[in-house]
Amino acid sequence: MAAGCAVFAALGWAAFAVEGVPTRAGIACFVLAMVCGGWDALGDSLKNVPHGVVDIHFLMLMVAVGAASIGAWGEGALLLLLFSSAGALEAFAMHRTKRAIDSLFKAQPETATRLDATGGEETVAVSAVVAGDLLVVRPGDMFAVDGEVEAGETEADESGLTGESLPVAKRRGAAVSAGTLNLWGAVRVRVTRTATESSLQKIIRLIREAQMRKAPAQRFTDRFGTGYTVCILGGAAVMFIVWWLGFGLPPFVNTPMVASAFYRAMTLIVVASPCALVLSVPSAILAAIARGARNGILFRGGAALERLAEVDCVALDKTGTLTTGELAVDRVESFPRGNEAKILALAMALEANASHPIARAIVAHGKHSGIVAEGVAEQFQNTAGLGVEGVVNGAGCVLGRREFVMVSADCPGCLTSADCETPVAPEYSEVWVRSGASCGRILLRDQLRGESAPVLAALKGRGVRTVMLTGDRREVAQDVGIKLGLQEIASGLTPAEKVARVRELGDGGHRVAMVGDGLNDAPCLAAAHVSVGMGAHGSDAAIEQCDIVLMNDRIDHFLDALDLSVRARKIIRQNLGISLGTIIVMVLVSAGMEVPLSAGVLAHEGSTVLVCLNSLRLLLSPNRTEKGLRRHRNGEFPTA
Repeated sequence: MAAGCAVFAALGWAAFAVEGVPTRAGIACFVLAMVCGGWDALGDSLKNVPHGVVDIHFLMLMVAVGAASIGAWGEGALLLLLFSSAGALEAFAMHRTKRAIDSLFKAQPETATRLDATGGEETVAVSAVVAGDLLVVRPGDMFAVDGEVEAGETEADESGLTGESLPVAKRRGAAVSAGTLNLWGAVRVRVTRTATESSLQKIIRLIREAQMRKAPAQRFTDRFGTGYTVCILGGAAVMFIVWWLGFGLPPFVNTPMVASAFYRAMTLIVVASPCALVLSVPSAILAAIARGARNGILFRGGAALERLAEVDCVALDKTGTLTTGELAVDRVESFPRGNEAKILALAMALEANASHPIARAIVAHGKHSGIVAEGVAEQFQNTAGLGVEGVVNGAGCVLGRREFVMVSADCPGCLTSADCETPVAPEYSEVWVRSGASCGRILLRDQLRGESAPVLAALKGRGVRTVMLTGDRREVAQDVGIKLGLQEIASGLTPAEKVARVRELGDGGHRVAMVGDGLNDAPCLAAAHVSVGMGAHGSDAAIEQCDIVLMNDRIDHFLDALDLSVRARKIIRQNLGISLGTIIVMVLVSAGMEVPLSAGVLAHEGSTVLVCLNSLRLLLSPNRTEKGLRRHRNGEFPTA
């Protein structure tokens, strides 16, 4: 319609410029241009005016009709041409911001291949898949639901869901998420969640909530509705009377030397219309939400986006946030020394078929070190909470807690030797292994996230206070806190004490962002000024309390979110300055001197287009946080 308006307006101006063309032809072209340019505005006005709602579209139609009524056909057509063109550009900008979000909706598969009881394959609707079903996912297929790989090996493209740019390896026991792409291997997946409970559906629900929630600045601009429009019309009517009766201007008919009072009133209505003001906040908010979603950061509304920029203190949980939450083998010791490889091989044989975290860590470490399991464990027995035992290569083998191994093994005192009684640091978990004369232990610990130290150093560089709130032991918390350079460490806290500490920080004048993932973090997340959850492995209770969700559990994306929030707030302020400044300046100029209607239209529509383009910069800006973190990792400037 905007293009049609442009064509007919050009024909109208050409008709008036060419001698011999009837004036009626030019007027007819301008009328057609005004119909095209005002069609959408007319539709909106017909819906709103009967309900007592008058808005910018109604104002533009009034001015266009008013201009035509005094013979300013070209200016009326120009008004609606620029107004409809601005609307088209606005729609394009909104389309660009929604495109990244829409890709998530399209990522949800509609069918899945399920194995029945006889091993046969059947194609079923995703809605019919239930937890416990076994699915076959071939190369190039999307994972239909959340599950766990039971057989096979592949890599998954999770970029659309988490923002992770590199393929993620998926082997037996690895979790897969709905909406991600199986790249090259055929795998069998055991369903852990139905389609309605999948990670993808959680993201979609969060995004829908985000689009519905309004930011404080947006609520401010929402006040410029019917009341403001009525004020504009009333002010224009008053100025019409002032110019006519007070200054003696002709009421309706323009003269070659002087514009009529009605013409100037129409110009005043145009320049005072708050079109750019109304768009200044939602365009930036939606662009920022789309940018975040594209990088695996979900803002649950504009309020969360704006509040994050105010944060001057970040409280973080330890396990699963600053650390991976997964145990990993730190070292293997044997008594006497020299048999470390055999101790690890024996442990791998006993833990080969177990799925608990310690077993996964031992087997993964052995494979990474190139160690082959000693053999296949027979007569396997598991004693809950203590350890396991079996027969490996004809010899009894025991793995578990020190006291369990001491009682179960034929131990001629080696576990009570001076070497064996060497205490371990509190941050370690120890697992003892004994088979015949071979004796040793495996030390495991929760691993620090590689990006934790650079993130905390970057926050410190920005003047943001960092605090760790954890229920873990003091020694463990101190060890982690010192290594990462945290400014304050609070350990041994119950959930209630975490809440109290967050409130204490808030009462002290801080704007606190709480970052956590566990069920015990949910209360303090709710108490924080801004709550940030680790979305990939975080508990549902914690995520439900979060204003912002980091979908791939990368703590460095918190910096991306903070940077995006600060930039969005700057752009919102710029937009408000552009829109309000244009209105104030043009109203003052129009009240004090004669301004052509075309100049008023250009100023009004130009500020609207400028606001939309300025908001689009949030989509096009580079990820500066990731570049900064790479500089940290490369040692270009020191970390904590």
